[in-house]
Amino acid sequence: MNFIAEALNLPPSSARRLEERNIVRPALINHPFFPDILEAYCLGKKFGEFEEGILVVRTENASIIVRGYPKIRRALTLYPTVKRRFKGDVVIEEKMNGYNVRIVNFGENIYAVTRRGFICPYTTEKARESFNPDFFKGFPEFMLCCEAVGEESPFVPKKIYGIKGIDFFVFDIRDMRTNIALPLNIKMSLSEEYGFKIAPVLSETEAEKAHEKIKSIILELGARGREGVVIKDPQMKVEPLKYTSSQSNCGDLNYAFRYFNEYAKDFMLSRIVREAFQSFEFEEDEEELRKRCLRLGEAILIPIIRSIEDVSKGNKVVEEHRLKFRNLEVLELFKEHLRRMGIDANYSEPEIEDGYHILKFERYMKSTADKISHLVKGNVW
Repeated sequence: MNFIAEALNLPPSSARRLEERNIVRPALINHPFFPDILEAYCLGKKFGEFEEGILVVRTENASIIVRGYPKIRRALTLYPTVKRRFKGDVVIEEKMNGYNVRIVNFGENIYAVTRRGFICPYTTEKARESFNPDFFKGFPEFMLCCEAVGEESPFVPKKIYGIKGIDFFVFDIRDMRTNIALPLNIKMSLSEEYGFKIAPVLSETEAEKAHEKIKSIILELGARGREGVVIKDPQMKVEPLKYTSSQSNCGDLNYAFRYFNEYAKDFMLSRIVREAFQSFEFEEDEEELRKRCLRLGEAILIPIIRSIEDVSKGNKVVEEHRLKFRNLEVLELFKEHLRRMGIDANYSEPEIEDGYHILKFERYMKSTADKISHLVKGNVW
């Protein structure tokens, strides 16, 4: 723990207490696939100035901090929220629906760090295939904050982008130690220079007038099944805001209610509240409100009924995944990674397809299945 105390500028006794309280956790599995790292730990909770998901790595030459991505606050109303928070122009960027990763470089290799601070073998393999390592030769102190999206996501598989595998879209470039973000024009310039895909910039407009523009963008994105937007200060001096479409809210609810006993009630309630505020601000007529209520009701009831049907027939409640790996060792490493994260899954035997090792697995949602099984046997809630 000494290197963690040194990196975070803490007394050694404080670092030991973090470990005893299970706030500091191992962040990777020791394996030759991670050759540049001697030790790595992450913070499972916010601690002082440090965010949840911060990563501390010990290499042969140094102790390195990778700050956690700061939580983006959510606007429930566009007006007057955007006007109050920003001055001058704002940039409206698409909020893509995937999982958050930070791409960093230690020694000779690229690593992918998930939101909770773990170094993911699968995502790291994909990142090494996707990113130009020359960027880190010139800017070793930076991290690329990305959304990983596509059908072959181990966490949030989505078909809406037409990406069969998985791809990365940079939304911020930040200093690893300070978490200070580069201005958007520099981020875009560097991304173009090194061939990085970026989260689409949809508009730039005055903050005072932005609410009407964002409303029209949200309606268009929602019709395409997209998630929403992030509203940013071009200089990144003001923390961004996010705002999501009704279809995204209902998509989240559909997923959460399918596995209702795995997810906190706050996750579900917050999305229902978002729907109410959006309907109010968009001044929906009776027909528009009726469509929203139908969409919301279906998102809540249908997935629960499907789960009850599965359990009543003696089936498990599962989430299905299909991933492909270049390296069979990385495939096995990823299975161990999921096990250490507490994910219960049933794996098929790997298959070979176009030079890739294909892994299919079912993530077992045991808490929901057990709850339904208990209730359908006649027990009370």
